Amino acid sequence: MPATRPGRHDPGPTTGRLMQIGEAAERVGLSIRTIRHYEEVGLIVPSARSEGGFRLYTAPDLDRLAVVKRMKPLGFTLDEMRDLLGVLDALDTAAGAERAALLDRLGAFHTAATTRVTALRDQLAMAEGFAAQLRDKLDRHGGPTT
Repeated sequence: MPATRPGRHDPGPTTGRLMQIGEAAERVGLSIRTIRHYEEVGLIVPSARSEGGFRLYTAPDLDRLAVVKRMKPLGFTLDEMRDLLGVLDALDTAAGAERAALLDRLGAFHTAATTRVTALRDQLAMAEGFAAQLRDKLDRHGGPTT
């Protein structure tokens, strides 16, 4: 019988199928090493451990990993990732002024993400323009067509 482990988030009763780290990694598209690192820095805690000590993950654990995976290419720091996960966890039960403050923080994350996406699009457009310029030069000078 798996033992539930306390962590930064409380997924509630362990429901649904438990997955070992390899399956969790495959489903989320992260390496096992990355998931272990995220555990070491406190971003994710497996919901349970098997009697043999293997990490066991639930669907909500995978959801948390997916949030972190989406934040990484936008340049969010580990502290920012941890903060957002805390906001998302707290929103489920918050009310009144606390809920309003959490929604403000969530809005700030949305604004930051949108700004970073725009910057990445600008960088991509510049890179595509450069690649097209090189392709034009190759075409004009009879270079390879790959």
